[in-house]
Amino acid sequence: MSEAINREDLYLFQTGKARQAYLTFGCHYQKQTKNHRFTVWAPNAKSVSVVGDFNFWNPLAHPMKGDKDGIYTIEIDGLKKGDLYKYYVEGYDGKCRYKSDPFAFYSECRPATASKVWDFDSFKWSDKRFINQRKKKQALDQPMSIYEMHLGTWKMPEDEEREFYNYREIADMLIPYLTKMGYTHVELMPVTEYPFDLSWGYQVTGYYGVTARYGTPEDFNYMINELHKAGISVILDWVPAHFPRDEHGLAMFDGTHIYDHEDPRKGSQPDWGTLLFNYGKPEVQSFLISSAMFFADVYHIDGIRIDAVSAMLYLDFGKQEGEFVPNEDGTNINYEAVDFLRNLNEALRNTYDGFLTIAEESTAYPKVTSDVDDPEGLGFSYKWNMGYMHDSLYYMELDPLYRKDNHGAIVFSMDYAYSENYILPYSHDEVVHGKGSMINKMYGAYEEKFASLRALYGFTYAHPGKKLLFMGGEFAQFVEWRDKEQLDWFLINDYEMHNSFHEYVAKLNELYKTEPALYELDQDPRGFEWRLQRDADHSVLAFVRKGKTHRGKKQEQILCVCNFTPVEWDKYEIPLEKKSKLTKILDSSELDFGGDGDVSEEKVRTKRVKVPGEKGKASYQNAALISLKPLSVVYYKIEEVEEKPKKPAKKIAADKSSETKAASSKAPAKAASSKAPAKAETKAASSKAPVKAETKKTVKSEPAAKKETVQSQSKPKTTGSQSAKPEEKSSKTESKTQINKKKPTTKETVVKEKSEIKKKVAEKPKKDSEQGIK
Repeated sequence: MSEAINREDLYLFQTGKARQAYLTFGCHYQKQTKNHRFTVWAPNAKSVSVVGDFNFWNPLAHPMKGDKDGIYTIEIDGLKKGDLYKYYVEGYDGKCRYKSDPFAFYSECRPATASKVWDFDSFKWSDKRFINQRKKKQALDQPMSIYEMHLGTWKMPEDEEREFYNYREIADMLIPYLTKMGYTHVELMPVTEYPFDLSWGYQVTGYYGVTARYGTPEDFNYMINELHKAGISVILDWVPAHFPRDEHGLAMFDGTHIYDHEDPRKGSQPDWGTLLFNYGKPEVQSFLISSAMFFADVYHIDGIRIDAVSAMLYLDFGKQEGEFVPNEDGTNINYEAVDFLRNLNEALRNTYDGFLTIAEESTAYPKVTSDVDDPEGLGFSYKWNMGYMHDSLYYMELDPLYRKDNHGAIVFSMDYAYSENYILPYSHDEVVHGKGSMINKMYGAYEEKFASLRALYGFTYAHPGKKLLFMGGEFAQFVEWRDKEQLDWFLINDYEMHNSFHEYVAKLNELYKTEPALYELDQDPRGFEWRLQRDADHSVLAFVRKGKTHRGKKQEQILCVCNFTPVEWDKYEIPLEKKSKLTKILDSSELDFGGDGDVSEEKVRTKRVKVPGEKGKASYQNAALISLKPLSVVYYKIEEVEEKPKKPAKKIAADKSSETKAASSKAPAKAASSKAPAKAETKAASSKAPVKAETKKTVKSEPAAKKETVQSQSKPKTTGSQSAKPEEKSSKTESKTQINKKKPTTKETVVKEKSEIKKKVAEKPKKDSEQGIK
């Protein structure tokens, strides 16, 4: 890497501005001198020397030269790749310690702890196209389905002499699997070097080296390169919150607390037995930020998930009264950590296009996700929605009988869904330490558990937010994750229910990636609309996900309906805004997915249904009548049907007024013959009565658009000029009025009416009568 130490680089390191400190510190081959240069920061050490196989671990063989700032350096010749070394540090406290290189690129496999001389010149990358497309691929409006995994226990060799597969072998097995299952991203639990297996990598001693458990740095490069060629992004769990107390690590590196706090109330985490980084030291910020930049630069990582962000943000996290020191103003926010996180996110996201930073943060700290130039935000790309995870699992663990009393647990997430850019995680933390596997968390007997988990996953994939699932959850492994054994892959081959569930998750991923309505507007309230939110008594939810609007195209919409009870609801009314045609694209009750095959309707048309209103006044709305199967979820694509525009109320009133005037002006013409009125009445009565009866029947069973069609078809056809049309309308209106007001007809009334008509006709001038007849 770097040929010589640049004083400007040292200045950046000392002021917290270094972003590539790994080019200066650590062990680097110098092409000009053909030596290896070692550089380390130990400001309070009395002396430092390099020891290793090459000098028989003799502290006197290669003493380092330190400057006034405590930066020690030396060049040694004759070294080769893979040679072991450590720093022998005589500390300020008078104690001598053998320390691993904090900037080592590779180390021995535990329990050994020595660093190794290493370089990266031999690997050739071929993922340029992927890197160039990463910004678009990882934009907020793109799908993100993450497979979280632990490399050591995903699959393990059958050969007892081998403990783990290496990075290359894992890649060759993992990529076809992820491709088949439809995942877009893979998240690796920490691969930075760590000494204790049961920490799962969350207690790091080597912030610049991948763990030797699974092979060499070149092997890791191969895995990332091949994943990129397959179109799969890689997210790395990264731990800048705390570090272990191991003798060879960062703790008391030069006999003082250069990486942590001297005051244990600030510098220790009692729950974990670890030490907390001191973000107030600029060198610590340079060390950590450069570590994250190193993995983006050298290993082409596409994102990092930062573990335990809450432990960084709060001075009293996991501590009792007297175990922490509050700020001078009495608050508990770690402002130095806030500054560090902002600097970290700015460096990564501004340097690497499309790079993701993800926070595991479990409190309501505001604006965790924001633009990097937002002075009030932390600058993360995404935040894990821990509240959604806990609430949804709590709800599904309940006896369905009691879910109606806890309905808020399953709908509350939408109250804050747009406050951050969220990922919905079912992570490793939820399937360990006696919490039970995902399938075992579900209430009920064997088949009910599977149906419940299918319903929960279906709800999650339709819910706004990106998706994350820990390995084993995709085929409903019954046992918790075991950190010393591989997953129970035999379940897929030997048990139909697990195999079917496996296919169900693959189908969810396929739909999620191919239906923009499920992801395009995750961060926009316009992409979600409740249709049934408060139906607690039936534990039914319904909502619509919407895609972006495009000129000349209808907006894509998907209806999701969930029934979280073991009861079937037949022809359940799902209200929709407009008249629509629905086509089913997912049903969790399908036989192929492990259901009983009793499924909801394939196609549904909305109907107009009566809805009780205030003060006894009813109204009508569009609704899809869907049979909801027990413990199920269904997706329907919505195609809205255009309805014929209704005539405005003012226009109708104007028409009625003109009809009335026309009727009064034409009345003499109708009275020209003594027999004409009776015939008109009889004809109107015989033609109008059936229409009224038919219209009443339509209200009960037909949508509004159909009522309009029936009425228009029942009206008599008109002929002749337009001037004749008002006369016909007037005649119909007058006849209808007469029918409505007319009392039961008797012989006496008919005779009386005819006599009155004859009298009126006799009084009219003959000329007018002739004109009326014409």
